[in-house]
Order: sequence, then structure tokens, then C-alpha cells
Amino acid sequence: MNSEQSPPPLGALRVPVYGLFALGVLYTLYLAHEVLLPVTLAAMASLLLAPSVQGLARRGVPRTFGALLMLSLLVGFLGGIGTYVSGPIMDWMEEAPEGIGNLLLSDHGLHEAYTRMTDSARQVEETVEEFADEGAEERPTTVVLQSESWRGQLLVGARNNAVAIALALTLSYFLLVSGDSLIRNLVAQLASRRKRHTVLKVVSDSQREIARYLGVITLSNGAVGLLTGIMLWVLGLPEPVVWGVIAALLRFIPYLGVLVTTILLAIISAMHMQDPLMMLVAPLAYLALSSLVGFVLEPYIHGYRLDINPVVIFLGIFFWGWLWGGIGVLLAVPLMTVIMVVLRHIHSLRPVYRVIAR
Repeated sequence: MNSEQSPPPLGALRVPVYGLFALGVLYTLYLAHEVLLPVTLAAMASLLLAPSVQGLARRGVPRTFGALLMLSLLVGFLGGIGTYVSGPIMDWMEEAPEGIGNLLLSDHGLHEAYTRMTDSARQVEETVEEFADEGAEERPTTVVLQSESWRGQLLVGARNNAVAIALALTLSYFLLVSGDSLIRNLVAQLASRRKRHTVLKVVSDSQREIARYLGVITLSNGAVGLLTGIMLWVLGLPEPVVWGVIAALLRFIPYLGVLVTTILLAIISAMHMQDPLMMLVAPLAYLALSSLVGFVLEPYIHGYRLDINPVVIFLGIFFWGWLWGGIGVLLAVPLMTVIMVVLRHIHSLRPVYRVIAR
């Protein structure tokens, strides 16, 4: 006797459906990054600059002029810093491999061993060429394909990012000018009063949290960069101002930026100093200074600390960096800040917020 099978309960299908939805979102983010990246940049920039534009509007400045002024100041500030540090960084990247090689091969007889190895390889190559010349009068022409230099690859990447940034700036201007009316029209379509309040609260809290985060982190990073530049100048290392600016910029990437700066300072010190103990002064002093600012001054003087678990921050940096490259790394913390605001205000997502909170 055949018995008819009952369909699975809805609860059993919930997890697979959510999994497929998450995979679909991930694939969409990756596939449509050329569109989503400028839109995300524009949204972050408008959330950051909206309070300033609104403040200028309350003082009688038209929103069209206020938005243009704030975006011009932002582009001028970032462009000036990029122009200032790009030249010395390019020169250092060309000199660093040779300097690091000389540093690694200068002690413990490694340089002599390396010289003997290259001489032996050269002799073997000459012997092989002599036998080849005797065995054949005509040899086929060897074609060497020269790959594009790292400078060219860097310029191509910068050009692609410049297009995305230009589109993001254009969209940011329109969001700053007309974004409020767009949000009001969206909220007006919601039937529930509670939903309307939630949407407005998420937008206002996102603006406040991003402005607060960037304000605090900019002040603290500027102080770290200034003290790092002074320290490098006292130690007699080259380009102290440039490396101070780089130390400040890299610190916008939580944890990972501090690690990269420490390694860079160790390399610079090793290339320009002879005493092994003096080589450790710059990286260890920067590490101590950054730890003091990060664990004492930022949370207790400014009263601010990211309410995200450090493990989630690391995973977020790697995820957004894999998804959108270098710009994704810089956007990781602001994006997670907005995500935390959304999770905190939506009741059904509160359990997720409690899991990833600090």
C-alpha cells in the first residue's frame, strides 16, 4: 500500500533558502562591483558630508554650493596627500629590493656564497652555449616576452579606480543635494509608523557614527603620524615627513595597517642604519605609540571605541579587500559601522548584532 509523502515543514527549508540567498548576494556583489563600488563610495561620502552640508544650509548657504564646496575640500585634501607621497614611494619601491638584497647578503658569508653561486651558474651557461654553437651553425631566434612593469600595472589600476571615484563623486553630489527628499519619499511609502521611524533612525545614526568614527580616527592618526615623523627625523632616517604621512594613512586600516607600517619602518631602519639595536628603535617606538593611542587615548579621551569584535574586523577587511580591492579595504570599517547600526535597530537582527559586537 503506497503512502503519500508529506512535504517537509517550512522550518526545514529556511536554512537552505537563506544559504542560497547569501550566495546570490555574494555573487552579485562580486559580479556587479563596477557598479556597486561607485554607489557604495557615494553613499559613504554622502553620509560623511551630509551633516556639514546641512549645517551650511541652516546658515543660508544653498545646498548646491555647500555640496560642491565640501566635495571640493575632500578631493583637494586627499589629492594633495596622494600627490605628496606618491613620488617618494615610487622611488623607494624601486630601491627597496636592491637594498633589502644587499642587507640580507651582507653578513654571515652569505654575500660570498651568493657570488660563488652566480659565478658557477654563469660558467655552466657559457659551457652550454659553446656546445650549442659547435652542434648547429644556425640557432633559432629566442624571443623574450617582457612583462609589463609594476609601474604600468599600478597606473592601470589607478586609472580604473579613478573612473570609479569620479562616478562616486558625481553621485555623491546629487545625494548631498537631493538625498534628503529621496529618503523622505521612500519613508512616506511605508505603511507602518514604526518602519518609518526605524528607517529615519538608521540614516541619522549612520551619519553620526561614520562622522564620529572618521573624526576621532583622523585626529588620532594625525597625532600618530606627526610623532612618527618627528621620531624618524631625530633618528636621521630619510623622508621623515613622507613616512609620517604614510603611517597616519595606513592606520585607517585597523590592526593590519599598524602591522604593515611596523614592517616598513623596520625595513627602512635596516637599510640606513648599521647598529642592530638602532634598527629596532623606529618600529618598536611606533608600535608602542600606536598601541598607546589605540588602547588608551581613543577609547578613554575621545570616548569612542568600535563596538565590533576584532575577529569580525579582520574578516571584514579581508572580505571587502578580496571583493573590491584596495578601496574595499578602506571601506571595510565604515561599511561595518553602517551594518552594525542596521543590525542594532532591526529587532529581528538583534541576535546577529549581539554575536559580532565587542
